[in-house]
Amino acid sequence: MGTGQANQLKTRHAELETIIHKENRRPLPDELYLHKLKSEKLRVKDALTKDALTRIEP
Repeated sequence: MGTGQANQLKTRHAELETIIHKENRRPLPDELYLHKLKSEKLRVKDALTKDALTRIEP
């Protein structure tokens, strides 16, 4: 994965964090929507972690 793609993933991760935070502040957060957002955020984090590990390994 290139640096540009990693930066896009970091940006998306931050966007998801903001959206999740805003949704949680609503009087009645949509639990299904939150679940989908959190799942996507986890997939993004996993991709970033995998990329970081491949850069470390010889």
